[in-house]
Amino acid sequence: MANQKQMKRLKQNVAAWNIWRKAHPDIWPDLLGAALSRTDLTGSNLSRANLSEANLGGTDLSGADLSDADLSGAILRNANLSKAFLNHVDLSHADLSGANLSEADLFRVNLTGADLFGADLSKANLANAHLVNANLDGVTFHQTVFFRTLFAWEDLSKGKALGTACHKGRSMVDINTVTLPQDESTRLHFLRGVGWTSTQISLLPALLAPRPLQSHSLFISYAQEDEAIALQLSRDLQEQNVPCWLVPHESVPGNVFRERMDQSIHSQDKLLLLLSSQSVHSAWIRYEVELVLSREQRDSREFLFPICLDDAIFDGTAPWMQSLQARSHIGDFTHWQSDTAYQEAFSTLLRQFNVANSPTP
Repeated sequence: MANQKQMKRLKQNVAAWNIWRKAHPDIWPDLLGAALSRTDLTGSNLSRANLSEANLGGTDLSGADLSDADLSGAILRNANLSKAFLNHVDLSHADLSGANLSEADLFRVNLTGADLFGADLSKANLANAHLVNANLDGVTFHQTVFFRTLFAWEDLSKGKALGTACHKGRSMVDINTVTLPQDESTRLHFLRGVGWTSTQISLLPALLAPRPLQSHSLFISYAQEDEAIALQLSRDLQEQNVPCWLVPHESVPGNVFRERMDQSIHSQDKLLLLLSSQSVHSAWIRYEVELVLSREQRDSREFLFPICLDDAIFDGTAPWMQSLQARSHIGDFTHWQSDTAYQEAFSTLLRQFNVANSPTP
């Protein structure tokens, strides 16, 4: 919860707030989850403030100093951040849809998973910023500055005025996960701007040639005790041209695991979940299932592929277990050590992938 005294002081008078901040430079404002929607915070000093999960929808933050602040998960829908100073700010998974970020200084800002739908980034400085799995639909990039910017898991084809962007030097582009602009002149401007040579650009069609089942990238999530079947599935899926990454629960520290799962589940990757008497007791299983089910409901697509190695999932009464029990199909690998039973279950799993990725009529 936000510090109520600090929040009251900020709302009452921005000028007095700034004087107070100057007199107490060692205080880092605690505005966690603060309700500040439609507040006039023009020119306010919010540097190093904890604004995580705060509601700043429609707030006027033009010219504000937000350097080193934490705005992760904050609501900034339709906020005015024109000419705001946002150096080193964590805006991961923040709602910035419709926000005015024109001429904002976003140096080294983390925009991983942020919703920037319809935002205005005209003349904004995105040097060293991270644009990873953010929603860039309808974003205006008129004369936006890029330099050492990281682009990954992004769709740049729906942005506006990207052909006018100012590239001050090389940037990093994961060509395997970035959808480039469809307009040829815009695409060439972007690729040359981030540092691609003419030779590299000429090879692009070959690099982007369709590969079988490329969209079926999988994270295989399993308990350490079930590593043998996880490894076998990984090998067999790779032979079917399905890229796989193994994620054992117990061997991955919590924060790293959560970040990896967040990025994969919010991207185009799918989750193959190995359910057993060992894995169902993992605290991360519930987190994974709830996160994927939420995305399936939002996108009306199938991303979770649970398979059972025993009957443990059917004996559970937890809500997430009941959600899985209600699914039309859970892969049956209870007899996976039998080659015949394994091959039959594996073939069924591949058919599931094909059905899940077939275009909707």
